[in-house]
Amino acid sequence: MTENTVERTVTTHVVGGGDDAITYDVHGDLAAASPDRPPLFLFAGPMDATGFELLAGQFDDRPVVTYDPRGAGRNPVGTTDISPERHADDLHRVIGALGVGPVDAFGSSGGAVNLLALLAAHPDDVRIAVVHEPPLAEHLPDRDAVLAVVADMKRTYAEQGDGAAMAKFIPFVMLDGRIPDDYLDQAAPDPAMFGMSPVDDGTRTNPLLRNMPAIIEYRVDVEALRARGDRLVIAAGVESGETMAARGARTTAAAIGVPVTDFPSHHAGFTDQPGYPGDPAGFAARLREILD
Repeated sequence: MTENTVERTVTTHVVGGGDDAITYDVHGDLAAASPDRPPLFLFAGPMDATGFELLAGQFDDRPVVTYDPRGAGRNPVGTTDISPERHADDLHRVIGALGVGPVDAFGSSGGAVNLLALLAAHPDDVRIAVVHEPPLAEHLPDRDAVLAVVADMKRTYAEQGDGAAMAKFIPFVMLDGRIPDDYLDQAAPDPAMFGMSPVDDGTRTNPLLRNMPAIIEYRVDVEALRARGDRLVIAAGVESGETMAARGARTTAAAIGVPVTDFPSHHAGFTDQPGYPGDPAGFAARLREILD
């Protein structure tokens, strides 16, 4: 455990059934929630609940909820595309199942886009929303180039499978700066460079690619978000540079007319990954400062 984390009872629950079953975890006691310190719902997309164990462990003053997004983790797999609106419905069902009223919500990456979709469909579900690095193309100056790269990635997935598509995804999301107009003219990367097999195993259940292109193409309701005032926070990591998700945060914030809130570390700074260390403690301190 990271220094200063707390260990609490974690209970696992499922809302819905069949293909619509969504698994979520409650860290602590929901009875300890209050209107001014509601449960804190932490999520990303397609990262599942395991990615938030370190961050959840930093909060001992309120119950914390984590979940596995549709198609990921402990949930049923599938092959059809998943929209932010569908994820928003799943989030709404989890919040309803908690039975304690509005939550504070932190959504990161695809989860940040899904949080924006939740605010559009069910604004009363959330007290304070922290939207961390949503990879939105809508207001980017290189929007058309971004969407072309995502469309090429999706075709690659359909035709060649997981390894070939992910080999294109990784350098795309790591690129620091605008997408060059000739980006797709370069040779396709070798999946072996990223420790993946070039062999197509025939499966098409990758939750990340099932979320494409809908996550990137999602269009926010600027006026509705502007009306939330300081109950909406758009955030980006101080180490994220000009990567696409950080640029998505800044351009979305500019469209709404709110400042970008700096968070420690990078796109996944709320956790630690081999070779990609984050700052869960610093991340939690910044999140707590905003929520309080």
